[in-house]
Amino acid sequence: MFIREMSNTEKPRERLQKKGVSSLSNIELFAIILETGSRKESVVDLANRVVAKYSEIADMREITLQELTEINGIGLAKAAKMLAAIEISKRLGAQKVSTCPVIRGPQDGADLVMQEMSLLSQEHFHCVFLSTRNKLVHRETIFIGSLNSSVVHPREIFKQAMKYSSASVMCFHNHPSGDATPSTQDITVTKRLKKAGDLLGIPLIDHIIIGNNTFISLKQEGYF
Repeated sequence: MFIREMSNTEKPRERLQKKGVSSLSNIELFAIILETGSRKESVVDLANRVVAKYSEIADMREITLQELTEINGIGLAKAAKMLAAIEISKRLGAQKVSTCPVIRGPQDGADLVMQEMSLLSQEHFHCVFLSTRNKLVHRETIFIGSLNSSVVHPREIFKQAMKYSSASVMCFHNHPSGDATPSTQDITVTKRLKKAGDLLGIPLIDHIIIGNNTFISLKQEGYF
């Protein structure tokens, strides 16, 4: 049944009340945020048009005020509500990440950054600095741009590690293509960082490549 064919007893608010918010579709959730449609269009039809502009709901994370107000039927008030809802979603995700105190292995590391890094449209090199008990001490994006050994210099990474008295480092970078397969350059950079960490006594415990809701641990794959 198409959403526009719903009866009055199945409108989003009523469905939320009867079946819970998790039962609602993306269109129904946005219909609740938008609240009203227009004389010519119901709020559900308006929400349907908004969602239809994007192939994936995740694509809406970076939507702008201008993009929203260019949609017929979306004024400043409706656009502001949608942007506020999206921003709350981002902050809740970030807060969940910040409460993860211990990184026991690649899965913990990937869980820490996946929500944020898998959606980035440009490569980011991100490091997590850990205590002797693998507790999160600090995390930081070291640089943004294509990965190469001239840019990813061990000095910048281990300077931060020493600043926060870290016992070890776990590094991440994303592949915007969605394919987490390591490149030759990825492997070269990893080996260089591993060597520097060993010399300084602050070991690189893993380098994880983030793809589209997937990841590859270079340590698990045997690259160092």
